[in-house]
Amino acid sequence: MVAVIEQLKDHLNHAVLGQPDLTHELLVALIANGHVLLEGPPGIAKTTAAKALAGAIDSRFQRIQFTPDLLPGDVTGSDIYQQETGQFSFIPGPIMNDIVLADEINRAPAKVQSALLEAMGERQVTVGNHSYPLADLFFVIATQNPIEQEGTYPLPEAQLDRFMMKINLGYPSASSELDVLRLVRQQDLHKTLSGPNTSICTPADILQLQHQALSLYMSESVEEYIVQLIMATRYPERYLADTGKETRLIEFGASPRGTLALDRCARANALLSGRDFVTPDDVRRVALPVLRHRVLTTFEAQAAGLSVDDLLKRLISHVPAL
Repeated sequence: MVAVIEQLKDHLNHAVLGQPDLTHELLVALIANGHVLLEGPPGIAKTTAAKALAGAIDSRFQRIQFTPDLLPGDVTGSDIYQQETGQFSFIPGPIMNDIVLADEINRAPAKVQSALLEAMGERQVTVGNHSYPLADLFFVIATQNPIEQEGTYPLPEAQLDRFMMKINLGYPSASSELDVLRLVRQQDLHKTLSGPNTSICTPADILQLQHQALSLYMSESVEEYIVQLIMATRYPERYLADTGKETRLIEFGASPRGTLALDRCARANALLSGRDFVTPDDVRRVALPVLRHRVLTTFEAQAAGLSVDDLLKRLISHVPAL
């Protein structure tokens, strides 16, 4: 399986230039068996990354463009009356695929967003009186644009907590942007000559990687470190008292679901790093994308210009690894 991991890394890094954190954290979320929310300005390869990942796996991929007029049945599917038989039959929606790209998820109203809750949390959809299981490899990649607020519906905390990771994206460097320019020009030039995409692995390979990550060794001290990081988001005054600054900066800390997500993502990071054991560095590497959407800051923190990432970095630096 080491070869599969390396091929996935190379494929994503070649398809998405200048975003190494994005490609790495996408693979972490995939192997950790969770869903991911990508947030960043338009045109920085969020959709490209999702399509590249789906293309590397011999899987069923579907993109859903979220709009204000979308209905829950447009996502989950619905019962349609068949005049020939006089009965209703279930027509699957786009959510019934292996990898689903929920593009601009914050443009859909709350009813449509909540339609994803059961699917993401329980891996099934319920239409009428029947529940339908989703694919074994069910991976949601949602995107949202933080710039435009008009005509959008912010995701509630309960929905955000369903995402294992939230990845914040910025613009690439000048050298990376030059590489992107040349790569896209070359692709457009040879578009008619290019052959079909060749998949690197199958859903069964990904499921095996997920199982392998869960079987990695994690010492009790690393488990305690994960729990202490979560406790620090709930009771920051216990860890920041020595700074002499106002410590009431966090309104709500991470939930137990955040503890489980930090454990799974640390294991996936260790597997991607080629190790069969988890270290505190693995936990620190994934802490920001796992926790940033699970922590609510106070008005005092916002007034002081402190972002969630600033507070989490401060807490991480004050929580010792046991």
